[in-house]
Amino acid sequence: MSMALMDGGVRVGCRTADGRIVFVTMPRQALLRGVTTAEGATASSRFTVPDVRSVLSPDVHPVENMRSLRRSLVECDNVLGPREVVATAQEHVRLIQYLRREASGRDRHDLLQVQAEYAEFCSWLYQDSGDHRAAQYWADRAVDWATASSDQDLTAYIMARKSQLAGDMQDSIEAIDLAASAQRLAGPGSRLSAMGAVYAAHGHALGGDERTAQHTFDQAISLLAERPEAPVGRGRWLNEAYVEAQRARSLALLGRHREAVAGFEQAIRSLPATYRRDRGVYLSRSAVAQLSVEGPERAAETACAALSIAAGTGSARIFTELARLDALLHGWGGVPEVARFRQALDSLLLHEV
Repeated sequence: MSMALMDGGVRVGCRTADGRIVFVTMPRQALLRGVTTAEGATASSRFTVPDVRSVLSPDVHPVENMRSLRRSLVECDNVLGPREVVATAQEHVRLIQYLRREASGRDRHDLLQVQAEYAEFCSWLYQDSGDHRAAQYWADRAVDWATASSDQDLTAYIMARKSQLAGDMQDSIEAIDLAASAQRLAGPGSRLSAMGAVYAAHGHALGGDERTAQHTFDQAISLLAERPEAPVGRGRWLNEAYVEAQRARSLALLGRHREAVAGFEQAIRSLPATYRRDRGVYLSRSAVAQLSVEGPERAAETACAALSIAAGTGSARIFTELARLDALLHGWGGVPEVARFRQALDSLLLHEV
């Protein structure tokens, strides 16, 4: 398994001599295995003289062209994961920077807004790739550019995403405070405020405050009920099923494994077919919770289903959960389902010698 990083290295899973799974960063050229990586996924500026004609349609305004290209990349990410998309997304940021130098007035303003949207997308790609440092870098750039474009909704959306990232990094206080900032920017009663509530709730769960976490998840559900129709644009994927999946994650963290398993099962049933990577994330998190509720056989079966998606997408969020489960299953190596899962996982890992 491999995930492209911002400095051009590759983050890979490795089985240590004592049986643990660790994630290490290696130079591309050091990888001798047949692992697919995203070529050119670096922060360097080798993209110096863009061939605009090869990317943009002459019949479409550059702003709409770049937004259309971004939508296509988002759909690719939903199915293929970040490693197939990240290099192209970064080159598009550099293309937009080039276009801004040639533009003026409203066009330059709108291009700056699109540049912020691309930066937020790059942050997401690196977050899913497991490179939280790069994800923070791009999220910070996205906030800068969104603020400069005076797009308050976009700024609120990015702040909520920064809260989500802080949650993935196990930083409860940062997750709560960034979510509060997003909610202030979004305004009371908005869908973006509901998005902030979701990530604030997980921050409270990280801090061990189950009561506040549950109350905040309920707030998010209430806000969505007031606005059942998702608007075109930011946050349109946010629905009750998504909130319940995030609640399930928090419940598992709080030791409420049975409720977590039920929540993940409901979320998986509600996922659109194109959200393949999200299915893998939910399956992997559910597998960890299932171990305490349904035993190692069921957990390993679910983990195998998640692993097939992880192998196809390179999602570090899935692999991290599966590595955690692998450690928990250490004492059940004689169970056939567990042995199959660990063997399949091993086939995707480097091994310490």
